[in-house]
Amino acid sequence: MLVLLAALVTGVARFAAGAEEEAPTGYTDTPLLPGSRWHVHDGSRPHPQAVDPGTFSSDQQPGKPPSDATILFDGRALDAWQTAKGGPARWKVQDGYMEVLAGSGDIVTKQKFNDYQLHVEFSEPTPATGHSQERGNSGVFLAGLYEVQVLDGYNNVTYADGQVSALYGQSPPLVNASRPPGRWQTYDILFTTPRFTGGKVSKPGYVTVIFNGVVTQDHTELLGPTVHHALPTWVAHEPDMPVRLQDHSMPVRFRNIWIRPLSRAK
Repeated sequence: MLVLLAALVTGVARFAAGAEEEAPTGYTDTPLLPGSRWHVHDGSRPHPQAVDPGTFSSDQQPGKPPSDATILFDGRALDAWQTAKGGPARWKVQDGYMEVLAGSGDIVTKQKFNDYQLHVEFSEPTPATGHSQERGNSGVFLAGLYEVQVLDGYNNVTYADGQVSALYGQSPPLVNASRPPGRWQTYDILFTTPRFTGGKVSKPGYVTVIFNGVVTQDHTELLGPTVHHALPTWVAHEPDMPVRLQDHSMPVRFRNIWIRPLSRAK
């Protein structure tokens, strides 16, 4: 009896393993997806690239970027950056971060990008000084033109569309997720670059911002390049453009900056 029971258990296990091995990895007898050449569950559709997601940062240590990211700043040198005119970037680099050197000018990436995820970590000066826009002001300019505001937003009152993680002058953040000055704060920005045909916008640009793990811009449509005290006016540009960090004469620190393309198999 025991021998028979063992044989039955073994048979069931083998049947289950066989069923698992024979499970379909795709179908071709299903409907085509609208606007696509692929069937629902199509087994021949290209698979996504495998990516090591890296690790999260802490105040003490920056995280490890994803394996498919382009590293823009790893805490050691400004080799990926230059001035807007093409000269060497002169911001201060020490202890794993770069710090704005007042009067040295904005810095831009030597490489150009379109449609990307951009990761930026920043720390505001401590002790805090000034108020409103005069406290820890800088900016991350997507395509060098569209500013995601960097500011000390902790117990600091300013106009809504100038808050930290605002699309400056266009869209206030959904919430204020600021940490106190001196703490490391994180932007993960998803940017869809606007496209132009005949000098006019043919495809809108969009920005999503996740600030310290909290969504503060949700697929917000851009109105044009960032300007101060005025309405934006569109300026046509190529899809591939540099990232720019702003010198607003305040010693804001940055670390662990990387970028990765928003692309997928079609």
